[in-house]
Amino acid sequence: MKTSFTAEQLADPATATAAGAIRTCVHCSFCTATCPTYVLLGDELDSPRGRISLMKDMLENERVPSAVEVKHIDRCLSCLACTTTCPSGVDYMHLVDHARAYIAERYRRPLGDRMMRWMLATVLPHPRRFRLALRLAAVGRLGAPLLGKGRLAAMLAMAPTRLATPVAVPRSDASGKRVVLLRGCAEPVLKPAYQAAAARVLGRLGYAVVPAPGEACCGALVHHLGHEAEALASARRNVDAWTRVIEDGGLDAILVTASGCGTTIKDYGHLLRGDPDYAAKAARVSALAKDISELLADADLPASAAPALTVAYHGACSLQHGQKVTEAPKRLLARMGFAVRVPAEAHLCCGSAGTYNILQPAIADRLGERKAAALDRLGADVIATGNIGCAMQIGRRSAVPVVHVVELVDWAMGGPRPSVLA
Repeated sequence: MKTSFTAEQLADPATATAAGAIRTCVHCSFCTATCPTYVLLGDELDSPRGRISLMKDMLENERVPSAVEVKHIDRCLSCLACTTTCPSGVDYMHLVDHARAYIAERYRRPLGDRMMRWMLATVLPHPRRFRLALRLAAVGRLGAPLLGKGRLAAMLAMAPTRLATPVAVPRSDASGKRVVLLRGCAEPVLKPAYQAAAARVLGRLGYAVVPAPGEACCGALVHHLGHEAEALASARRNVDAWTRVIEDGGLDAILVTASGCGTTIKDYGHLLRGDPDYAAKAARVSALAKDISELLADADLPASAAPALTVAYHGACSLQHGQKVTEAPKRLLARMGFAVRVPAEAHLCCGSAGTYNILQPAIADRLGERKAAALDRLGADVIATGNIGCAMQIGRRSAVPVVHVVELVDWAMGGPRPSVLA
């Protein structure tokens, strides 16, 4: 696609990256078939191709974004199925990230929207605040029938009726390779058993799971809200924390059990590329980041004692499209003795997408129902995924229990049965 950015505009690295992505698009329309919002809504402006045209016009002319542009860009899930499909290699992820930051800086949203986004950015990345908010949600749910089907009602509906009991993640001092296991923000509150299972598996395999004091939220949630400064601050904080571990004994991997976080951490090198104090350190951190399934799929695993279960595998968008990790989780489950099935439309998003299921509840609900139905049709004993958001989104809509891939691996290696299967 032809662009007309000025030399002055292209001096900004983010604008230059966006311009490169726009120029790469040849309007072939392959992306429309795999874009969840286009599949549901059939609107060209709700396809990657349509959004690229909107972003091009907005960024080239340095205009205040219009309400129409904001509506259609907000509807993008950032599932990145378009990047998997695109034959031209359009860097859509960094293009839409830049557009969101541009909108956050220049567009004044309605008061209710501003308040909701402020609350999400203030609460979700902080586990203590998030836990308190979930307790308050139990009270707020009493008035949910009066709220209709808006954002607040969607948020209350997603809050679990009972909070998970905190689980101490075991730290191994084994003499083998040293790894950090990302604590994160939402997962330890909603499903602490995931990281506990991962730590047990790593301990059995001889990995030393070491703490990283100062580590915090990866920054993905605020990044996708367009809060660029907050996202970069989170990235720098984590880079500092992990660099201290690297310099004090070395580090073989930074392991992630929430694939949404993994996609962002693997992108730290790009996010901090223009910061002379962090560029090299961030690139080193990104190179060390791995999804837990990536490491385990190639590990020397012991003989499995897995029960004879059929597993419906849901590939989180952040894993299959964002990180291009598609086969490792399925291969891992098969190695452990499980029969693995994959649903139709496996490429389509479940509608969770960070805070999307709160900010765009109507679309998210349709996608969630569609995904749960596709998984249920497989007739599996259990659904396995690698991302907390997907687990919560699908778990609310399917009668089949949902677990993390690593919980099944832990069980097959002699660990406890996942609680949802008890």
